[in-house]
Amino acid sequence: MKNILLVDDSALMRRVFSDIINADERFTIADEARNGVEALKLLKEKKYDAVILDVNMPQMDGLQLLKALKDEGIKAKVMMASTTTMDGAQVTMEALELGALDFLHKPEWSFKCKEDEFSTQLLSTLDAVCKASLEASTVVHSKAKIESSLSQIEKVVRKDSARISGERIVAIAVSTGGPKSLQSVIPFLPEDLNAPVVLVQHMPEGFTASLAARLDEMSRMKVTEAAEGDYLEKGHVYLARGGKHMNIVRNGNKYMIHYSDEPSREGVKPSANYMYESLMNSAYDEIVCVVMTGMGADGTEGIKHLKEKKKIYCITQESSSCVVYGMPKSTDRAGLSDASIPLNNIAQEIILHVGVK
Repeated sequence: MKNILLVDDSALMRRVFSDIINADERFTIADEARNGVEALKLLKEKKYDAVILDVNMPQMDGLQLLKALKDEGIKAKVMMASTTTMDGAQVTMEALELGALDFLHKPEWSFKCKEDEFSTQLLSTLDAVCKASLEASTVVHSKAKIESSLSQIEKVVRKDSARISGERIVAIAVSTGGPKSLQSVIPFLPEDLNAPVVLVQHMPEGFTASLAARLDEMSRMKVTEAAEGDYLEKGHVYLARGGKHMNIVRNGNKYMIHYSDEPSREGVKPSANYMYESLMNSAYDEIVCVVMTGMGADGTEGIKHLKEKKKIYCITQESSSCVVYGMPKSTDRAGLSDASIPLNNIAQEIILHVGVK
């Protein structure tokens, strides 16, 4: 049974969360704290399998606690849970950069926490955080390091790009640990990459725009939250909007983004399976599929179906570099992976395979 530390200044919310978590035989609320000060004291004294952390609290809030844990070298698997995160998605991005592994949007009204959908999401996210690897947590790269690495890669790639013929597209699937792991991939792709990049990151509605903005700020490539009707252009990353399934559809001799509203698949929405399957009838000469860190098996079925009709090159993130080796593991076990690559080498593998313009 996994021991959980629950940190929230609301006694009502602590009770609601405790009832849901303690009813599952996998977990137990071992301790509770009303603010970051109390939580920090407990984390100095005890080890927990996971920490559920509110953002807005007196004395020391959630972000301040994450900074304190980082400063004092205290390792903890943290899942953010707060009503703040829906209004201030940027706070969530900051929490993830400070070391939180995943997050959950806590409903404004406590009675909504008792709904099956919320309970399922809470327990699923908590399970992923408990199973996550802290050793695989990535660092935020400086602009100087990114530019230096890109220059080295480009020297190797540019002279070989002429031999790469045909039209290609890069399609990335990622979940738990993704927002931070993507910072080791997207910023290391050049602005003249010879392919568009479509990306499904499992996130609810309201958060993907902030993630796209953060990645865009760090990258040479243009990164945007994909809008309905966007035409795909090379050297551009299109991040699927949370809460909808992103499909790539043909319009004349071009391709564009189309959102659909089918139910969740593999328990997630957006689902990478829909993205991959939407490319089955495309005219791309090759599709470079990239499956990165994440809980579950999203992407495997879609790539399997895609491979029946199209030429693909499938890159999976190597296990020791994954925060959660779930999605890549599923793809690896299905025999679909052409290359298992450590996180810091994924960008180079993509560039070598699609080339630059």
